[in-house]
Amino acid sequence: MTAVDSRPAGEGTTRPERTAGTPGTSRGDRTFGARVMGFVALTKPRIIELLLITTVPVMFLAAQGVPDLWLVLATCTGGYLSAGGANALNMYIDRDIDALMTRTAHRPLVTGLVSPREGLVFGLALAVVSTLWFGLLVNWLSAWLSLSALLFYVVVYTMLLKRRTTQNIVWGGIAGCLPVLIGWSAVTNSMSWAAVVLFLVIFFWTPPHYWPLSMKVREDYARVGVPMLPVVASNKVVARQIVLYSWVMVAVSLLLTPMGYTGWFYTAVALIAGGWWLWEAHALQARAKAGVTGAKLKEMRLFHWSITYVSLLFVAVAVDPFLR
Repeated sequence: MTAVDSRPAGEGTTRPERTAGTPGTSRGDRTFGARVMGFVALTKPRIIELLLITTVPVMFLAAQGVPDLWLVLATCTGGYLSAGGANALNMYIDRDIDALMTRTAHRPLVTGLVSPREGLVFGLALAVVSTLWFGLLVNWLSAWLSLSALLFYVVVYTMLLKRRTTQNIVWGGIAGCLPVLIGWSAVTNSMSWAAVVLFLVIFFWTPPHYWPLSMKVREDYARVGVPMLPVVASNKVVARQIVLYSWVMVAVSLLLTPMGYTGWFYTAVALIAGGWWLWEAHALQARAKAGVTGAKLKEMRLFHWSITYVSLLFVAVAVDPFLR
């Protein structure tokens, strides 16, 4: 399925040489256990971990304490099913370019461990099940938000933006912001400015989180014609954008306290973690301005810190209600 482009993404490029252990799965490798793990891999569990890190703490903030633990379990399960369905459909649509990119060449739909038809059916089934799960076990507001996130990631990001614009990750990242709203709505069956602020934190966090990784794997994206910003712009330009988004992200993260939703603990964590983030962002910009390239650019320092940052910030969101 290449609805976004009738021309194969790799046309005019050279397909990477296959080495031992790269795409191509023999019948002997298609054991039941391997197949199960292939379907699990379609859901991208490591990415879902980050989504849950932003969902559960918001439930604590919404409840101003410990939320109903059954509700937390139901929300996390529904969130995994929904995000897993979105990721499976993303892999189904992108299987042509995944086969040409080094970092994605071992995905189940590329190796043949899972067939495209199976991947499509699996993704659609998870989309239906997750929506019903949320609607029947949590509430229908959360169900529609969950379905919206899935459709936005699959249709808007994967099919419309990813292969067409450098702003793909900026606007496509909205799908990754919606778990914040889902966490709040699961507890209150309503929306709040606190949820909107945290939504915006993730919105402005996503580009400076992902662009450093894109800088590292620039050649992969260039090979398949995906115009991630680092593919079409210099390191200097990308680093400047990272700094701009980083400052806005940190500023937005500090709005919760004057709005009355958080206290001293969250503020302290937001200031310290945000300050360290800005230090790393400006350091990357300085190296880029100096013309540093290769391993010495150290772009992955900010990528790894970005994961730590969002984890610390949202743990503070969960802990803060107990210290006020």
